[in-house]
Amino acid sequence: MAASKRPSGEGRAPLARHGALKSRHPFVTVVAMLGVVLGIFGVSAASIAAYNVWDATQTVAANAVVLDEGEVLPPSLGAIEGGVNILMAGTDSCEGDNAKLSTACQRGDTEGERNDVTMLVHISDEPRRVTVVSFPRDMLVPIPSCPKEDGSGSYSAMSSQMMNASYQYGGLACTVLTVESLIEDKIDFAAAIRWTGVINMSDAIGGVDVCVADDISDVHTGLSLTAGNHTLQGVQALQFLRIRHGIGDGSDLGRISNQQQFMSSMVRKLQSGAVLSNPATLLNLASTAINQVQQKQLVLSSGLTNPTLMVQIAMAVKDVPYEDIVFVQYPTRYTSGEGASRVVPVKDAAKVLFDALKANQPLTLTGDASQGYGVEVTGEAEKPAVAPTPAATAEAGETPATGETPATAETPVPEQRVELPSDIAGQTAAQTTCTQKEGR
Repeated sequence: MAASKRPSGEGRAPLARHGALKSRHPFVTVVAMLGVVLGIFGVSAASIAAYNVWDATQTVAANAVVLDEGEVLPPSLGAIEGGVNILMAGTDSCEGDNAKLSTACQRGDTEGERNDVTMLVHISDEPRRVTVVSFPRDMLVPIPSCPKEDGSGSYSAMSSQMMNASYQYGGLACTVLTVESLIEDKIDFAAAIRWTGVINMSDAIGGVDVCVADDISDVHTGLSLTAGNHTLQGVQALQFLRIRHGIGDGSDLGRISNQQQFMSSMVRKLQSGAVLSNPATLLNLASTAINQVQQKQLVLSSGLTNPTLMVQIAMAVKDVPYEDIVFVQYPTRYTSGEGASRVVPVKDAAKVLFDALKANQPLTLTGDASQGYGVEVTGEAEKPAVAPTPAATAEAGETPATGETPATAETPVPEQRVELPSDIAGQTAAQTTCTQKEGR
């Protein structure tokens, strides 16, 4: 996927190859796939069994998407310099049981399959940090020339289309090319998941805790919640992740922050041990993921079919501090005039973010939790309990066991954090947030 091989979309008019792209209620999350990356091969008593479950099936590799035919996959996570980029797409297919979950599908006013959620998960080099960047589905971006999925040639490049058109014009590989062009960096792995896949994966995780500040009754998604805290899974979790009417400013930008609340809570649950230390939950998660691949509700790039790499990814992120797991929205501004609901990239602010990621620098948020007023920060999450080190035990006045040498800890030199521009909205996993009612 070298940039030099890609035709440029500069100066070309958008192509309407499949007619007008019609509006529909989007599928809006790939958090279940994030759960797979964080949880399937966690370091626990069941990790070897989960590894064997994943490695034993030929289905995973047989259904994988090859992002670059000429690229040799890295033998290990450590062989990838400059951090690892994983793209995750949530798509709005109307095939099979997915059609029951969308009124737009039932009306028949849909066309093709689109990436209505696009997220980039960046795992840094040591010291490990995780940054999840959400790209608004309505953001107007160039789409480069993309290979057709049947191998019969390539689609022409387009100078300006909504982000969620890229999957329709070439599947997961085209969405990868589009995001690579936008961030000017390489994507190593990718995955896409459909509606029913999210429902089944959220059930396997065992539900996620969320907060809503006011009662919610949304006719568009069918979600009804009273104000307060709730544990959501299955269809209700999907409804929460799809909702935008009735929260914040009613836009996709508000919905993104709602998704980030869900992801942040899910990460805390995974790290707390509720999943990673539970053999039954862990194996159920791995088996469910395989089942979703078999049913074509979950698509993985070929690199993510390697169980060894999946183990290494889980090991790399399992102990990242909450404050260094950052969820941000790619910065945008609204267009003016016709199509004012669309947004365009704010590239100067985005450059600060991606330069910091490439330089492996920690981030500090200075903007609001939501560009669309979808959530507000309500507090700090309680960190998981950590077993005391020998040095900590000695400091507490306890005597080390006979034969043990007391550990000495050097005071680490604080890293210089990069303050992100206020244009970039988001939260960390250390922050708890609550969904806000529309118009507040």
